[in-house]
Parts: sequence; structure tokens; C-alpha cells
Amino acid sequence: MGIKPFFRLVEIQTKVASMIPFLIGSMYALFRFQQFNGYHFLLMLASLLSFDMATTAINNYYDYKKAIKTQGFGYEYHNAIVHFKLKESTVVTVIVTLLLIAFSTGIVLFLDTGLLILLLGGLSFAVGILYSFGPIPISRMPLGELFSGLFMGFVIIFISTWIHLDGNQLASLTLTGGMVNLQVNLLEVILLFSISIPAILGIANIMLANNICDVEEDIENKRYTLPVYIGRPNALVLFRIMYFLAYVDVIVLLILKINPIVILLILLTIIPVHKNIKKFIANPSKKTTFIAAVQNFVLMNTARIAALGIAVLLMGI
Repeated sequence: MGIKPFFRLVEIQTKVASMIPFLIGSMYALFRFQQFNGYHFLLMLASLLSFDMATTAINNYYDYKKAIKTQGFGYEYHNAIVHFKLKESTVVTVIVTLLLIAFSTGIVLFLDTGLLILLLGGLSFAVGILYSFGPIPISRMPLGELFSGLFMGFVIIFISTWIHLDGNQLASLTLTGGMVNLQVNLLEVILLFSISIPAILGIANIMLANNICDVEEDIENKRYTLPVYIGRPNALVLFRIMYFLAYVDVIVLLILKINPIVILLILLTIIPVHKNIKKFIANPSKKTTFIAAVQNFVLMNTARIAALGIAVLLMGI
């Protein structure tokens, strides 16, 4: 398999949905706790990226196998297996290889950190697999936005913060004499969830935009996504509202002095984000305007990474 078919199979452009939260968590560990572990950073990078690519490939393979209507809706173009005439055996080999890389690097990370990473990582792997596979995949239910937003927008940020820390600044899970002991620093976890809200909503909107574009195709293929349930007009209203809530969160946290003042950089993204919202709402299309949701997520959250980076530099870390 060539590079181009591989990138289309794993939809490489959507990997920002996992990589950006990963970077936010690492930058937050530096900003909030003044800690960073390069070895753990590289292990999680390899595991997360490989697993994200694997789940996307599984989703495309499952859609290919389960498709009822294989003509129209751009199916021949946007399904990489059909478009590049990929062999099923090749696709399965790619998926298995990516999963092996993800699991092996994840296990090494667990052995070098602790049980909590095994619990959260295992749960994330399970949700990732069930998202695309099984008798009723999450992606075929009106829960895709919720699961993708929470797990990619919050759990990734939580893990990518936690792997850099010593002690129990966030949480710890220990096994002693057959007894499991979970300790959670509730205040720090609530703060971390609060700063994760723009990422949660941005990722949910990527999934929502994808499902909005596929409404007709999903109805034909019996995929009962959120836009199928609430209708495209209501889904487009929700799409706009979630961006509004993301900016509200940033401003509220700034007022509460949780975010650094340089976080105001994010407000510079309002104009291009608004333009992208209008463009997508005017013509929801997988081929031409879906990328607007990805661009909005990147704009808002790279600005947050830059703001946290500047704050770290100003702190002299």
C-alpha cells in the first residue's frame, strides 16, 4: 500500500483531533505543574497516533463491509478502500500492525508509570474499538459526538498531563494486598476538565459535521447518528452553539484567573472560525466544507497551545 492510499485509509488529516489534545495536556503539565517527561511523551505519542489511525481504518473497513448503497453520495470517492481498490487482506494487515504498535507502546508506558494508565488506556482502547466495531458500533448511534468529545477531548488531555507528573497531583491507582486504592485530587481534575471543554466541543463538532454531511447516506445504510435523529437543521444549530460555548468557557476561566492572560490569543480566532461556520452551514459537504470543522478545531486549540507555551516561557521554566 502506498503512502497516499494509507493516508486516505486512516484519514490522516483528522489525526489533529487526537494530537492537539495530547499537546494541550503536555503543555498544561508544564504550565500548571512545571513537569515534563520526554520518554513518556514519545511512548504516548506512538501509542495514541497508531491507535487513532487504526480505529479510523477499522471504521472505513466496517463501512465498506456493511454498506448497503455503494453508489452515489460520493461513496466511490471518500471510501479509500473503494477509491484505491485496496485488497481486504492488505487493509486488515495495516489495521493489525497499527494495533500492535499501539498496544505494545501502551504496555511499556503502563509499566513505566502505573495502574491508572492501564485502566484509562484500556478503557480508551475499548471505546475506540467499539466505536467502529461490534453488533451496534457507537459510530452508528447518536452517541458518537459524546464519546469522541469526552474521550479524545478530555481523557487524552488527562492522560497526557498525568504521564508527566510525579506523585498524586491528579490521581493515583494502586493495588496493595488485593485491595485497589483510587485517590483523586478532585479540584485539579475539575480544573483540567474545565480547560478541556473547548477541545471536547471542537472534537464533537468534527464528528457532528461528518455526520451532517452523511445524513442521506447514513439513512440508506441504517446508521442512526445524531443528525439522523434530530434532523439536519437542528444539527446545524447545535454545530454553531458548541463553538459559542467553547469561547464562553475560555472567557469564564480567564475571569476566574485559571487561564493565563495570554489565553486572549484565542479570541483572535473568532473571525476565521465564524467564517468557517457560515461556510459549512451554507453547504454541508464532505468533499468541500467538512474541512471547515477541522480547521476551526485546529485554529482554536493551536492558539491555546501557543498561549500556554508563552505562559510557560514567561514563567521561566
